[in-house]
Amino acid sequence: MSRAYNFSPGPAMLPEPVLRQAQATMLEFGDCGASILEISHRGPEFIKVAQQAEADLRTLLAIPDDYAVIFTAGGATTVQALLPLNFAAPGQPCDYVVSGHWGKTALKQAAHCVNARTAASSEAGGFRDVPARADWQLSPDAAYVHVTANETIHGVEWRDIPAAGNAPLIADFSSSIASEPLDVSKFGAIYAGAQKNLGPVGISVLIVRRDLLERSGQPRAPIFDYAAQAKADSMLNTPPSWNWYVLGLTVKWMLDEGGVAEFARRSARKAAALYAAIDGSGGYYRNEVAPGARSRMNVPFFLHDPALDKVFLDEAKQAGLVALKGHRVLGGMRASLYNAMPEAGVQALVDFMREFQQAHG
Repeated sequence: MSRAYNFSPGPAMLPEPVLRQAQATMLEFGDCGASILEISHRGPEFIKVAQQAEADLRTLLAIPDDYAVIFTAGGATTVQALLPLNFAAPGQPCDYVVSGHWGKTALKQAAHCVNARTAASSEAGGFRDVPARADWQLSPDAAYVHVTANETIHGVEWRDIPAAGNAPLIADFSSSIASEPLDVSKFGAIYAGAQKNLGPVGISVLIVRRDLLERSGQPRAPIFDYAAQAKADSMLNTPPSWNWYVLGLTVKWMLDEGGVAEFARRSARKAAALYAAIDGSGGYYRNEVAPGARSRMNVPFFLHDPALDKVFLDEAKQAGLVALKGHRVLGGMRASLYNAMPEAGVQALVDFMREFQQAHG
């Protein structure tokens, strides 16, 4: 059975070379006589894996030395719940710029312990654009300003995230990290669930300016203290070692492929090809996002007749194109074009869409 082109938004397609390497080392890792799944996270073999993963990630993203890199169990939503506990005093305002479903989720995760404010939102327009910087209503004493760099459900992406004033800017880059060069120094912190561009589900990355780790925050268990996690090299407890290992393989693969500059070129070509197919269909397919805010990573689109949705999905699967069903919030279709998706997969989708229109138009 050949592998399909997997357009899932996450857990997402992983690079085949990474999967093959992980498969090859599943039974026995190096010469330690055991699987990577079985060896101690405090042993020299895994310590080397963890250190190499961080070093490669620092190289890939050009992370400055004054930023700590913390590998955390769970996904981005877990990070969202811990941000206010670590970086905001009790009752202190935290500003959230909301451009889609996951921005709203981040706000919800913080609301139980801080004055989580909606500083701006594009919800009134159906999350089809990002909130203009002129519309941001920021608190003068905000602990931080939070932005979601790319919305996987609504297909909205910030192409240039504005400065946030005096408060540190914290951004969720889960679905666009490592897809183009990123100036980390613009942010107080960035974080990402791995299961889009960095590796498997179950592990996240937090890249945080070290001075923010000195904040007192709020009462919290030591396991939820990011300063303690940084001091312990992300190993206060047993980490998701397999996930960390595969993340490291994925980062290494991206470096070998040419790094973020190369993936930026690929992403631009893939997104341009798919949007051209949608826009050139004469209304048979449509994308409703403002052109300047269209995501390169997640492309939602709708058929002119929703009655054809199931037919489209069934025939796409037969053609080796899977996981194209849109999120239940929007319906329709969605194609996720993360780094592991080859250009040939996008071309196969574009060809299928053209043939489907001819057959069912």
